[in-house]
Amino acid sequence: MSLFQNRPQSSTPVNYITVGLNKTILLVGLGNPGKEYDGTRHNIGFECLDSFVDTTNEMQAWIVKKDLKCHFSSGQLGQTRVIAIKPTTFMNLSGEAVLATMRFYKIQLEHVAIIHDELDIKFGHIRTRTGGASAGHNGIKSITELVGEQTGRIRIGIGPKTPSQIDSSDFVLGKFSAAQIKDLPNLNKEINSILSEYVYSSQLPAETRSFLI
Repeated sequence: MSLFQNRPQSSTPVNYITVGLNKTILLVGLGNPGKEYDGTRHNIGFECLDSFVDTTNEMQAWIVKKDLKCHFSSGQLGQTRVIAIKPTTFMNLSGEAVLATMRFYKIQLEHVAIIHDELDIKFGHIRTRTGGASAGHNGIKSITELVGEQTGRIRIGIGPKTPSQIDSSDFVLGKFSAAQIKDLPNLNKEINSILSEYVYSSQLPAETRSFLI
C-alpha cells in the first residue's frame, strides 16, 4: 500500500511518462509569495518544504525558475530523483507552476505530492491521502483544474477557526499563535519524516499523525 490511499477518480487527469529506470517525484509546497505572507497559516506548505530542502543534504539550494513560475530545488535521494517547487504565482494560480514542471520533467501525476494547510483539520494533526475535493482551498482547486485531482496530499491542520465569526480568508492569512509557533519545529520534523518515507519507500498506509508532544 502506498503512502497515499487512492480514491476513485472524478475526472481524467493529465498523464505523463517518466523517462529512465528511476522514478522522478515532485514535491509541491503551497503558499503566497512575498515577505508579508511569511509566517501565515496559508504558507505552512512553503515553510515545511523549506525545512525539508534545508535539512536534506542531497537537495540543492533554491533557485528561481521563471519559465516554470516557481522556486526550484532538486536532488537524487537513493534511486529517486526529487524535484521540489514553491510556486511564485499567488495561491489561486498554483496549478500553473505544477503543470509547467510536470510537462518539462515528464513527471507522472501519481508521483506528485502537495503539502498544504487544511482549515478543517485541527492544529497538531497531519493527514495524508490521494485526491479528493479542494475543500475551498484555492491552491488545490487550481492544481486540480489543470492536472487532475489524483495527486498525493499532505494536509496540515491549522484549525479550528478562532474566533468562529472571523472570515476564513482572514484567518488563513493570519499568523500562528505564540503557543503554536513553539510547536512548528515539531511539525517540520514530522513532515520531513513523512516526505523521507515517501521518497525512499512509498509503502506507508494513509494515516493521521500528530506532531505535538
